[in-house]
Amino acid sequence: MSASTPEESRASDDVCTPDALLHSAPAGDVSPEDLVMAAGRDVTPKTLDWARRKLESEGPAAIEKLLP
Repeated sequence: MSASTPEESRASDDVCTPDALLHSAPAGDVSPEDLVMAAGRDVTPKTLDWARRKLESEGPAAIEKLLP
């Protein structure tokens, strides 16, 4: 049995996102929903309240602490 290379085993529709499109912060203002989703949480009234408080205390930079 021959071993396949990573390129051979990759599905034809499996493509990488170009580096130019990768960024951690949204282009506009950071919304509470953005912060909740960046934290990997479900958007609920409780998590939205948490995000609003965090944005009030840390500003838009709060999302940078959650994303690489």
